[in-house]
Formats: sequence, C-alpha cells, structure tokens
Amino acid sequence: MRDPYFYDDCDILKNNMGIKNSAALDLAEVEFACNAIHELAYEPLMGDYNFELYCKMHFHIFRDLYDWAGIPRTVSMEKQEAILGYMSIEYAQPEEIAEQTGYVLDRMNRRNWGEMDISEQAEFLSQDMADLWKVHCFREGNTRVTITFVCQFADDHGMPIDRKLFEENAGYTRIALVGASAVFQDADFRKMEYLVKIVRDSLERGRTSQGRWRNPGEGEK
Repeated sequence: MRDPYFYDDCDILKNNMGIKNSAALDLAEVEFACNAIHELAYEPLMGDYNFELYCKMHFHIFRDLYDWAGIPRTVSMEKQEAILGYMSIEYAQPEEIAEQTGYVLDRMNRRNWGEMDISEQAEFLSQDMADLWKVHCFREGNTRVTITFVCQFADDHGMPIDRKLFEENAGYTRIALVGASAVFQDADFRKMEYLVKIVRDSLERGRTSQGRWRNPGEGEK
C-alpha cells in the first residue's frame, strides 16, 4: 500500500509549498521549523505537559509546511538506520501512539526533578526523551518536536537547558536518540551514554546561561 502522506507521482511528503524535491523540502523544513522553534524559546506554549500540548507544539512548528501538523500519524513507520545495520527502530503502531505518549509524559510529570542532582536529571531526561521519540507520534518532525518539548519541560521544572547545543549538533542528537531507543521485542541494544552526554552538557551550559538564544533586539543599544 502506498504511503498516503506522499504525492502520487513521487516519494515526497505532500506539503503546502508544493515542493517535490527532497533536498528543497529539507531546506524548507529547516527554515520553517527553526524559526518556529526559536519563537517557542521566548514565547512557550502554555498548558499541562500532556499529549495535547505535545501535538500543539508539533502544529506550531510545522503548520506552515504540512496540513497534518499536530495530528498523530495514521500509518505504520520504518526507517532504516545505518548504526543498527539498517534495521529500523520499532516505532509505535498508530493505535498505540496516544497511550504510549501519555505514559511517558505522565512519568515525566511524576518525577521529583527538584530532588535530583544534575547527573540524575540528565539520566532521567534522556530516558524520557528517548522513550517519547521512540513512539514517533508524527509522520515527520519527531526529533525537533521531542527536543523542543523536553527543553521547555526542563526549563519549566527548574532545569535551565541549552537548546542551542541540540541545534548545533542535530546529527549527533538524532543518532544518540536512535542508540537510546534500540529496544526490540527480542533484544535490547540500547546505548544511553551518548544521549546522556549531550543532555548533561546542555544542562551544565544552561546553568551558566550559555544556552539561551538572544531575543531579537536584546542587548542592542
């Protein structure tokens, strides 16, 4: 069965710009998503950290590019990963998305973050980030929305975090998420240390205010 998110005549995601070239679509995603993510750093979405807010955040980031922004995917997904020998992470099935996402978010909200030292915060934030990403709630844009959501959550729970570090190391971050999510029905190949490292580094830099984007006009005389 053909993926309904693709155009009929090419394997490119249907988009509001009518783009049918993968490189051009990637560039458009970067432009639209980065602008929206930077906006959220200064004007965060308000609400409880639940499935509804997670979907709203995806909508905010991708609304200009995809009609289905903020709407959980309706198809199964596989993505071959070189670091897994071209196996795919076992993402959630469409009917499992809401329940699995809700489970991770409920666990995040129940943790006693204020009683943890920075090493514990990095470990548990990494676990929650990986488990949230592994659901792969949307047809596209899961890495960006997961990082943005978890960073806002951390800021709101007294853990200032360097968002720039994830943006500047986007390739590393995605590979680290793959490594931290490599759990299969019959095997567990998870390697959490790479994700924990960048999360801890961003928490350390966040404590010294290095990770805050400069607001337009801020610091100008």
